[in-house]
Amino acid sequence: MKLLLALPILAALHGTAEAADTLYTGGPIVTLDDRQPQAEAVVVRGGDIAFVGTHKAALAFSPGACQVDLQGHTLMPGFIDSHGHVSGVGLQALSANLLPAPDGEGNSIPALQDIMRRFRAAATVPGGYKVLIGFGYDESQLAEKRAPTRTELDAIATDVPVVLIHQSGHLGAYNSKALEQAGIGADTPDPEGGVIRREPGSRVPDGVLEESAHNLALARLMPALTPAQAMAMLEAGQALYMKYGYTTAQDGKTDAGTLAMLPMAGKAGKLKIDVVAYPDIQVALDSPAMRGPYYGPDYIDHFRIGGVKISLDGSPQGKTAWLTQPYYKAPVGEKTDYAGYPAYSDAQADALIGKAWDNGWQVLAHANGDAAIDQFIHAVAVAEAAHPGKRLMPVLIHGQTLRRDQVGELRRLGIFPSLFPMHTYYWGDWHRDSVLGPERAENISPTRWVLDAGMVFTSHHDAPVVFPDAMRVLDATVNRTTRSGRVLGPAQRVSPEQALKSITLWAARQYSEEARKGSIETGKRADLVVLSDNPLTIAPAELHTIKVLQTIKDGNVVYRADASTK
Repeated sequence: MKLLLALPILAALHGTAEAADTLYTGGPIVTLDDRQPQAEAVVVRGGDIAFVGTHKAALAFSPGACQVDLQGHTLMPGFIDSHGHVSGVGLQALSANLLPAPDGEGNSIPALQDIMRRFRAAATVPGGYKVLIGFGYDESQLAEKRAPTRTELDAIATDVPVVLIHQSGHLGAYNSKALEQAGIGADTPDPEGGVIRREPGSRVPDGVLEESAHNLALARLMPALTPAQAMAMLEAGQALYMKYGYTTAQDGKTDAGTLAMLPMAGKAGKLKIDVVAYPDIQVALDSPAMRGPYYGPDYIDHFRIGGVKISLDGSPQGKTAWLTQPYYKAPVGEKTDYAGYPAYSDAQADALIGKAWDNGWQVLAHANGDAAIDQFIHAVAVAEAAHPGKRLMPVLIHGQTLRRDQVGELRRLGIFPSLFPMHTYYWGDWHRDSVLGPERAENISPTRWVLDAGMVFTSHHDAPVVFPDAMRVLDATVNRTTRSGRVLGPAQRVSPEQALKSITLWAARQYSEEARKGSIETGKRADLVVLSDNPLTIAPAELHTIKVLQTIKDGNVVYRADASTK
């Protein structure tokens, strides 16, 4: 892997010719255009790709172009986020980092307690906030193999609410003060689509809240952000996306406040990359924004609304996803036939997705468990039957336990699969040993089944569930190697080129933007990334070591790595 010696030169050259063409050459250029997969030079003009071809022809095309020497580094299309929560990534800036290794130090309950105490002592909680929030605990990586309890969080603090958010975002652990302020006690019933976990043999909450119970409690406890704080969170999330080479980001399940803030961010010049919002479907039904200028295929100040999001179940690693067969090892307190649970009844799901068809909205459906996928397939079939000829390319998000027989149904109904192979690294061992068992775990995020059915897929990170690290996405999609070094589902592996397309060209197709993004072709936007190595020639096991050196949006460098980056 090479040192980024070229960056000071690149900065100087690029900065002196803002109005001139820019000619990139001197390194591998991976276009991902099957008609011209490799090139020697690319000319950028006015934010667009004006020429792709040989160096000699590029000089003839634009003799006055400012030449940028890649010095052996690789130029590629910018990465496109097929599912994430760019505004939510900023929440991590307000939270203690509870992620386990290699992303943090949260590998035991005492470690979580220590992190939270240090977080409070360092006074890193912004002024005016009345709750201590940690993000990213994961019982699969905790030494105790369970969530922290209310009493264990009381050992951190009793005078202020303490909330630890599970890495999936679907669960949370609360101390006594937090439960009290959220209005949750022994007499509080479980809300629809959620669970209040109880201490053994009683109805006293043990501190862990699942799904809607967690969402409702967190909403009551989260402090109201000032416009400046909300904007700062968005900018923090965007900065992380740019660091990892993304030129298009998604804000999935956007809430009403964020939906109002995003256009303001665009007008203020805060959006440096494109952001596509998919508000929660129940927010969208009452939002005038869905009938305003930002809804549709065109960006205004780097922002548009692409459709709506619905969550049909929970998290497989948190054992709240809805399966047709029981979990391999049931959670503590559950019967052996426990298989998770839905967020909506079939009738409710049919009705909500039918309303999306009524309005012509593309639907992104979070469905991890195969029972939830069955529910989504049924709802799409009902909606399409009620709207003959109206094909809206709904998207299945995650599809962790997608069965082979369901893949054919996706193709028949025109459902686009956006899968989550990063689970093979982060939770692959947990899925095999506790969540699904050896046989089902082999086929989580079954990318090869999708390709064999004549379809394409996208591969995502679901940030802030994990960092929006495009190279980790790529590595997991190609290698499917777990934390312990096992290969989980070797038959589901795909080639580096196919994995690259899943975060570029095929991701553009998911957004119906393939005419302007996703590959290096004349006439497309100059959304580019410079990498330290070539993903098509480096050893597949080393893909995760590749670094993003520059991110280029519409021809402008929006991220530049430090010169010491390798």
